[in-house]
Amino acid sequence: MTERTGVNSDRDPGVTDAQRQTYATTGWIVVEDVFDADEVAVLERAALEVVDRDGPEVARESDGSPHVSWGMHLFDERLAALTRHPRLVDTAVDLLGSDVYIHQSRINLKQTNGSIVEWHQDFGTYHRVDGLPEPRGIMIAVFLDDISAINAPLLAVPGSQAEGLVSTARIDPSVPDHEHVARYRYDITPDTMRDLVGRYGLESIEARAGSVVFMDMTVVHGSSVNISPLRRLILYVNVAPVDNRGESYARPEYYAARDFSPLRADDDDCVRRFAAISAPAMPDP
Repeated sequence: MTERTGVNSDRDPGVTDAQRQTYATTGWIVVEDVFDADEVAVLERAALEVVDRDGPEVARESDGSPHVSWGMHLFDERLAALTRHPRLVDTAVDLLGSDVYIHQSRINLKQTNGSIVEWHQDFGTYHRVDGLPEPRGIMIAVFLDDISAINAPLLAVPGSQAEGLVSTARIDPSVPDHEHVARYRYDITPDTMRDLVGRYGLESIEARAGSVVFMDMTVVHGSSVNISPLRRLILYVNVAPVDNRGESYARPEYYAARDFSPLRADDDDCVRRFAAISAPAMPDP
């Protein structure tokens, strides 16, 4: 499992030299305890409300339970505030060396015995479908549950960003979730995966709720079925440099950006300020 590092006591979002080196070689860094319990509670409540929507942006499992909701920042002000949080924005800008915009955001709720996610690169779809020209961008994953080997963690091929765009990938209409989550996903072929794992290895990404992963969008990753009774809830904010914008509008806005304005960091309490609003009313004594 990848070495994990925490933010310092004053929550300075700056990237350390060690983190920068890990990101360059491994393809991701895990920063623990970025958000505290109150902030996690705000985001969890917002996420569960958004995935309860009936719109086309919500994909569901065969039993009707929600699995993914795209464009989360377009539908909820608390999740929009998350995308402007300095601990996310400043770190992404630092790693990419450029102002960034949101190419896609989404909520991923891995239910017990729900869908698997086949091996893929986020950039594979962003380039082939959305017209993103260059493999420059970051998948930011905010963990709202403790994630371990038990509840189907993200699995990723360290160093696979060195491959750039993996060409042996295709949309597979035979996968069970093709009509929903996998409709635009370019899955990497088994032979190529064996080669990649043989050369680079394979790691699980595990951390406590409130931790954040910053991953190069060309890293090959996936996840297995969650056979545990434990939920796995992750919020994703995928960003790209403002000069690396999509050139196709084949997908709706909740899938791929129409707004290429640079993200500007809000204050450090931009999520926390919703805590009192989001808290359920206390019962009368």
